[in-house]
Amino acid sequence: MPLETSEEIASIPHRRLPLWVALALSVALVGPTLAMSGNGQGLIGTVGKSIPLVFLIGLVGVSLVGYSFVRLTRHLNHAGSAYGLVGGTIGPRTGFFSGFAMLGAYWGFSIGTLALTASFVNSFIAALQPGKDNPYQVPWLLIVVIGAVISFLLSGRDIQLLAKLLLAIEGIGILAMIVLSVTIFAKGGAPATGVDFSVFSFSGGGVSPSAVLAGVVAAFLSWAGFEACASMGEETDDPKRNIPRALAGTLILTGVLFVIVMFAQVVGFGTDEAGLKAFQNSGNTLGDLGGTYIGQWFSLIIIFTAIVSAFGCHLATSATSGRMLYAFGRDGFGPKALAHIHSETGGPRRATWIVVVVALVVVLICGATGWPDMGTGNPAIDTYFLFAVAGSVCLMVCYLLVEIAAAYFVGAPKFQWVHAGKGKVAGLVLPLLGAIVIVTVLWFNVKDADTWSAAPLLGLYWCAIGLVIAIALSGIAKRVGESLAEELDMTPPTTDSATATRPE
Repeated sequence: MPLETSEEIASIPHRRLPLWVALALSVALVGPTLAMSGNGQGLIGTVGKSIPLVFLIGLVGVSLVGYSFVRLTRHLNHAGSAYGLVGGTIGPRTGFFSGFAMLGAYWGFSIGTLALTASFVNSFIAALQPGKDNPYQVPWLLIVVIGAVISFLLSGRDIQLLAKLLLAIEGIGILAMIVLSVTIFAKGGAPATGVDFSVFSFSGGGVSPSAVLAGVVAAFLSWAGFEACASMGEETDDPKRNIPRALAGTLILTGVLFVIVMFAQVVGFGTDEAGLKAFQNSGNTLGDLGGTYIGQWFSLIIIFTAIVSAFGCHLATSATSGRMLYAFGRDGFGPKALAHIHSETGGPRRATWIVVVVALVVVLICGATGWPDMGTGNPAIDTYFLFAVAGSVCLMVCYLLVEIAAAYFVGAPKFQWVHAGKGKVAGLVLPLLGAIVIVTVLWFNVKDADTWSAAPLLGLYWCAIGLVIAIALSGIAKRVGESLAEELDMTPPTTDSATATRPE
């Protein structure tokens, strides 16, 4: 159906964003400084000093997912990311369900990182008061309100300005991590154990392979959000080339960084019992190591970058959630007011505002009621863990559907005009292998849930609601499917070339 009115034309994002904008959004959403500061402590009890091995295996798993995203985004680009990729291959109802799951993931991360920002701010304030047993702390909900106001204001700005801020935030953190890692290696690690390469072997770690594989769950989720740039497919210059590049670039950058930095942290604390205990009990591992190996001033820098990393993740997840709400509203699900592009910023400002307001309200409710209690003794961190884990489960469901969609895209006869037999074996085997990894990850996430309100189950509840909607509301599924078919234009080009792709 052709666009006939200026209002309809204005509702479509203009392809004007360069590669670095898409890459910055994905890197910021992953949040390297945040992941490296707080994702290792919980693994010590199960995998001991084998954390670097866990992250190495996790990199292999997430790379399989990344392959499927790259394979699909070479041909499909849609503001709903997996919502469009799955819907344009398997079918509209499955695509709707996938998008609903991904929206739950990003929204959950937006809520959780807003709370975590408050916790890190108070940690920084405490670090400025050395020697005090009870340092002054700002009420964490007040920090949350201030952060939400800043987020609300920034969401109305041009996406390129936001990308610059996010890139600067993570750039500082990445540079600090590199400096710290080089210093730890140069000083030979902890005096008692040195640079211990046995952390990369099953036998050297002293734990069973099953325990290491179970720990891959946490490592795998450290890359959650690497595909954020796929949601900007309709706004990026030359998306069939730049979006796959941004996806691959994000995985290469964060993958190498995560493995090396985790290796540096383990050998920095020491691989003996005392060192591992110090690692496990650390409130901010990078900050503690920075103080030990470089100085207190560097420790403060690391903690500060953790603050801005957490807030950067909040900004990125809010922006991506807003784009997904825009995609839903535009395609017939949700208020039409969501399908609005601001004339000055070129982005879905209304939808992003809704995401931020809901995140604020949810965190305030958690703070007022004292729920959840995740056992950390810190209500802000408890709130973060709840929504981060629930969101991660939603994201795993979405990743699973993307893997299936990638295999279907390569194997289904109706898409053979795209592939012409090239790379077909890899295109089938790698996504299916990735699907097996994801099912394993999901199993380890939910198998130990012992209450109805456990975080992994909350994620599954959200996905179940999306599944019911996708099945029951066939009219919406039909409208979304028609919209996808028109926008993706998945019809063979009128050419005799077997390798040609569809025209723009």
